Amino acid sequence: MNIIRFNNKGWRARFDDGFNAYNLSRIADAFGYIWADAVPGTTIYVGYDTRYNGRGLAGVVAGVLASHDLRVVVSDAACPTPALGWNIMRDPDASGGVMLTASSASCEYGGISVRAGDGGPISSDFYEAAAKIVSSTPIMDRASYELRDFVGPYIHHLKGLVDTEAIEKAHINVVVDSLYGSSRVVLAQLLRSLGCRVHEIHNEENPDFGGLHPTPTEPWVDTLEQAVLTYGSDLGLAFDGDGDRIGVIDARGNYVTPHKMVPIVMEHLVHNKGLFGRVVATYSSSAYVRRQANRLGCELTVVPMGFVRIYDEFVEGDVLLGADEFGGICVPSHLPERDGLLSALLIVECMAVRAFSMADLVNELVQNLGTMHYIRRDIRLDVASIQSFRNILPGLYLRDVCGMEPIEVGHSDGLVMRFSDDSWVQLRPSRTEALIRACAEAPDVQMAHHLAEEACKGALKQLPR
Repeated sequence: MNIIRFNNKGWRARFDDGFNAYNLSRIADAFGYIWADAVPGTTIYVGYDTRYNGRGLAGVVAGVLASHDLRVVVSDAACPTPALGWNIMRDPDASGGVMLTASSASCEYGGISVRAGDGGPISSDFYEAAAKIVSSTPIMDRASYELRDFVGPYIHHLKGLVDTEAIEKAHINVVVDSLYGSSRVVLAQLLRSLGCRVHEIHNEENPDFGGLHPTPTEPWVDTLEQAVLTYGSDLGLAFDGDGDRIGVIDARGNYVTPHKMVPIVMEHLVHNKGLFGRVVATYSSSAYVRRQANRLGCELTVVPMGFVRIYDEFVEGDVLLGADEFGGICVPSHLPERDGLLSALLIVECMAVRAFSMADLVNELVQNLGTMHYIRRDIRLDVASIQSFRNILPGLYLRDVCGMEPIEVGHSDGLVMRFSDDSWVQLRPSRTEALIRACAEAPDVQMAHHLAEEACKGALKQLPR
């Protein structure tokens, strides 16, 4: 029997080490007990991505949930996580949902997460309650459930959020790379319906992802970069495994980092769509986000890493956009969750409305906000050293890094230091591995590397010997 340990994203395990119908039925039984007790007879939605036996495992989860006298609705095909969330949100009788996905993890992993009644992430309290009542044996009871098209209505809704006339007139040439994930075919069909010329790669049904990780960053987008050049396309769009994050490639085959993509979307929402509100970002987000928020007159709220922290800010209201450091963008007026397909549509719309190429938009961003370079490196340590680092972290302070004194120091998400030229560095112990993640950003790429290196050296010197 596997011991089920949830984190704030749910539960994840390898297919060859516990991610199976046996354990999923145990987990679904615990979820069912909670919902049946709190909201008896409510509706629960179930979605799944393109991993091995997704449809079959979703049926196991749905059958167990339905045995608790819950009304259960299952997607009739693999679907993006935002499509599941949107269907939950629009149903007044729904109290939540379950998504079977390991997002950007490799094909060896499966995962299960819970959505709240508004389509966003569930609170950690739900997972803590479930962990306490997970049975040691799977429930054998099953009940019937309903199959429904989650994607069609969701795509129709997305189409109504953008200027379809402008996009149709622009005739943008796009390469879409689903990386074999659940955005497969979905966005390409929508873009074609809007008059775009679309080429698709990695869109076949392939549960092992062709050896790729469904992560829309380099090196996994290398083939997309080449495809954009081969087809002479204006834009390349890549998606992670469950469609909540994207990667962007310009017409020259260059990868556009999330640190530039997010502020471009921010400006589009404010200047081209007339929207306004707070911007919520994590400590590891780019200085570009801070500078753009200031330039647009938007209040900026900075929170520790993890989308749940961003989601918590939506309760306060007046949020235009929430963004994580990995390219996940949430527009809460649409859905309180990251939506890669909406992000992609907004970028296409921006190019169409402005009659700008992606490279033009990036150049304009740099002209308006200056040049910044972001780097990240992982420093592996032994388990004892990592624990020592965690122990000293609350009081860790470096007076000088690369000859600069920090003007701001924070400890709510590792050690974060900011400097007068807007450069910054963060040291953060991994929650799952024996390593420190070092992120830095500076006007010069070499300085960014030096900041990460010197901050690590300074921190490790303070470890007890």
